[in-house]
Amino acid sequence: MDENQNIENQKENLLENEANQPELSLPKTNPLMAKFDQLYTECSKVLVEQHELVKLMLCCILCEGHILLEGVPGIAKTLSAKVLAKTIDADFSRIQFTPDLLPSDILGTSIFNMKDSKFEFKKGPIFSNLVLIDEINRAPAKTQSALFEVMEEKQISYDGKQYDMDFPFLVIATQNPIEQEGTYRLPEAQLDRFLMKIHLSYPSEKGELEILNRFKNQTSKVDLGQLKIVLSGQDIKNLQNDLGNIHVQEQMLVYVAKIIQETRHHNRLLLGASPRASLGILKAAKVNAFLEGRNFLIPDDIQYVAPHVLNHRIILSAEAEMENISTLDVIEEIIQTLEVPR
Repeated sequence: MDENQNIENQKENLLENEANQPELSLPKTNPLMAKFDQLYTECSKVLVEQHELVKLMLCCILCEGHILLEGVPGIAKTLSAKVLAKTIDADFSRIQFTPDLLPSDILGTSIFNMKDSKFEFKKGPIFSNLVLIDEINRAPAKTQSALFEVMEEKQISYDGKQYDMDFPFLVIATQNPIEQEGTYRLPEAQLDRFLMKIHLSYPSEKGELEILNRFKNQTSKVDLGQLKIVLSGQDIKNLQNDLGNIHVQEQMLVYVAKIIQETRHHNRLLLGASPRASLGILKAAKVNAFLEGRNFLIPDDIQYVAPHVLNHRIILSAEAEMENISTLDVIEEIIQTLEVPR
């Protein structure tokens, strides 16, 4: 109890210190902030008990970071991505990954134009704003590697030419952690391209009952036409510009650096997090502060996003796997042992 009280006192001291900072333009005064509640409302028309998932995905969109959704079949991974896409005024495409899928099926290919007697590049489904890749680990390494350049640099190179993606560009991928037969494990370099790996779990008994009551009379697929567009591409760009008003104290940067360094020296980890992970935590934490209506960062923001940003970037040691310890367990241990900034 004493330790918990000490942590709470440290957080209160931090808030008091921030109150003495020069006043900045508060994000909550932005008229676009009202759209977040509207977005949650629209998504809840279809999704049940997924407020946190929607918030995390929205966080990734504002960070321009890709999302990996992991969970057992039937818990609305694909549906969640499609619902969120419906609330954003942007192009949407879906790619079902299969073992026989080729890179050209994703990126596009050159087709000979008989009229002009020359080859023309026909863009593939990756040329969209929001791209849903269903069961990303079903395709072989050759096809997975086709995503390396486009996910990192938002462009593809084909036949000596460069083709840029339109803004916004975001990949939302799903995978099943249980059934591994006929799958191809994503390499670490591919996983590192995703800003967050979000684990979806089963709904509670109350949520299960709500799902049954909501869809008990439905005989066809879920109607997504009822969802209204809430955010435009320009709204996202404007909100990203407002993130520059989020004040970050030096001790918050030190806190992020300590978390990352601890992953690289932890005795239960074989591989720690990269500098890309530290930048990801900082960006995501700033967005979380923004969504909470604050113009400054606190440790809670960092602690909230860190597990989702780190859990797919670190590798457990053989001993930890034998003890049935998960990456989330190690991250939680690191956060609990490090001193919270005052």
